[in-house]
Amino acid sequence: MAIDTATTRVARLRAEIERHNRLYYELDEPAIPDAEYDQLFRELQSLETQYPELLTLDSPTQRVGGAPLKYFAEVQHRTPMLSLNNAFSEEEVRAFDSRVREALGVVEVEYAVELKFDGLAINLRYRDGVFVQGTTRGDGSTGEDVTENLRTVRPLPLRLHDGAVGDLPADVEVRGEVLMFNRDFDQLNAQQRANGDKEFVNPRNAAAGSLRQLDSRITADRHLSFFAYGVGLCEGLALPRQHDGQMALLQQWGFPVALQRRVVSGVDGLLDYYREMGEQRAALPFAIDGVVYKVNDMALQQRLGFVARAPRFAIAHKFPAEEAMTILLDIDVQVGRTGALTPVARLAPVFVGGVTVTNATLHNEDEIRRKDVRIGDTVIVRRAGDVIPEVARVVLERRPADAREFVMPTRCPVCGSHVARADDEAAWRCTGGLFCPAQRKQALLHFAGRRAMNIDGLGDKLVEQLVDANRVNTPADLYELGMSALLSLERMGEKSALNLLDAIAHSKHTTLARFIFALGIRNVGEATARDMARHFGSLDKLLAADVARLQQVHDVGPVVAQSMVDFFAEAHNRDVIEQLRRSGVVWDEHEAQPDSILPFTGKIFVLTGTLAALSRQQAKERLEALGAKVSGSVSKKTDYVVAGLESGSKLERAQQLGIAVLSEDEFLSLIEG
Repeated sequence: MAIDTATTRVARLRAEIERHNRLYYELDEPAIPDAEYDQLFRELQSLETQYPELLTLDSPTQRVGGAPLKYFAEVQHRTPMLSLNNAFSEEEVRAFDSRVREALGVVEVEYAVELKFDGLAINLRYRDGVFVQGTTRGDGSTGEDVTENLRTVRPLPLRLHDGAVGDLPADVEVRGEVLMFNRDFDQLNAQQRANGDKEFVNPRNAAAGSLRQLDSRITADRHLSFFAYGVGLCEGLALPRQHDGQMALLQQWGFPVALQRRVVSGVDGLLDYYREMGEQRAALPFAIDGVVYKVNDMALQQRLGFVARAPRFAIAHKFPAEEAMTILLDIDVQVGRTGALTPVARLAPVFVGGVTVTNATLHNEDEIRRKDVRIGDTVIVRRAGDVIPEVARVVLERRPADAREFVMPTRCPVCGSHVARADDEAAWRCTGGLFCPAQRKQALLHFAGRRAMNIDGLGDKLVEQLVDANRVNTPADLYELGMSALLSLERMGEKSALNLLDAIAHSKHTTLARFIFALGIRNVGEATARDMARHFGSLDKLLAADVARLQQVHDVGPVVAQSMVDFFAEAHNRDVIEQLRRSGVVWDEHEAQPDSILPFTGKIFVLTGTLAALSRQQAKERLEALGAKVSGSVSKKTDYVVAGLESGSKLERAQQLGIAVLSEDEFLSLIEG
């Protein structure tokens, strides 16, 4: 190949590879298979080897890492990398806004608001649009030179794009955060376990450790990510005069920036954003520990200035800590509705994730052994959003001399039956079946649950009384209850009894999907029950299906299929089903509907606001019956947003992304048509 031809081909390959990097790492929309990407990459490497004069620092091939360094050189920041003061309460945020307004002499302030990433702050330097140096924050004045490691971070542009060289600054510093996405963190720890190496504590710990590797080839294997959040020194180009304008410019240059950023007015706008991001926090693909508020106008930022090592124009509003340290006082064993024995940590009370926690799951015996958890240990407890608190790890240096190892009981702590463990399972299970009161109570609670038969008023205490008084042993017994039986229970009045009997009678008219889910078959969740009902159309056809026939249902594998066959093979389970049908439990049946013929198969809907004709759950069930998936958040993959009264941020997000928005009338017309 002639040098001119090679030069042209190299330029095209670099542009194509960087385009695919952006599609994959920033937009989560890969356009080609990994094998095709690897082929492009190898071709570029080959041409750069054949023509060394074509190799440049901004080539994608320079992301693979080079020879190990002996140490990291120190670098003096040209402009300090300041930290932010923190707010932990609404009162502190209001005080911040009051100070800003008083200093500026205005009634209301416009703020730029964005996520506070839980990663490692870095400074990137670009000359004439080419990445030349990257440093850690360090002490704010001096950081470490981690340039070679940062070259391996694929979302980070090695050359600024979207503009001729004349449109780019001669010299610019970009501030941002290196972090690790949750999926990459889980994969890294799985690899660490497989290799017998120590696991990382959390994504931030993993990102920091990966970025400070002296061997950049190790960093290249760690799948680090990056988000930009500001500009430091800039020469040769006039920047926008608002922070949100600078963020838009960073995005134009090729930097990933948080999609959740926006501009709000006043302190109420700040607090609304904080609450909204708090609700979304658990669903984000990366860790955040708060949000950041900045005065949007850069001239006003300059007027406000700095105090000590923090700006007066910005503050971080932190979420409640998701991890806290406490003492593990004891380990109890709970028996679930399927008979699974779950060890539960009893803890000295600790405030974590916004609530006081006294119990945390230990998952199973294998996890206890892997984490080396012992009674008396000091442990780290983690709680994220509505997730059940768990014991994340042990603080080994605080282990007391009398710490005791946990021993799984050989008999069920509730009914005394033997416990057994299948070869392919982590859980031990009680063999007592319907004889075990623990399983009986949980099975009844599951049967009566809102997503199952929806028997309003049948809660924990009432089920406990009914089972303990031997009034109810199976779900079918619920439909034989009378007024006298209920009035004999403690604290049960006539009105409450009538309400419960009405709820039980109302539950007789249900759907096949709800009924299947209510049976509590192992491995059969709400979605699987819905798929089964849609696929078979009738209970009798489902009862007659073998493992092979069941596996024809969407997303049903051999484990789920075998669980269903085993459940229906038990005579007492069939007896209960027959008793329920004789008691008048009914549902509409229909012809079998293979997934391929459903009108909304593959379509994603999001519901927001209040619908007049249907409840949110009814609308969801109608959509799912037509093959649609109903999501809780709006993304580029969403096909339709159904907007009822008082629709909020989801509607705004859909409009920003250009997603089809349906009114309630349009939605009803669509699903009924």
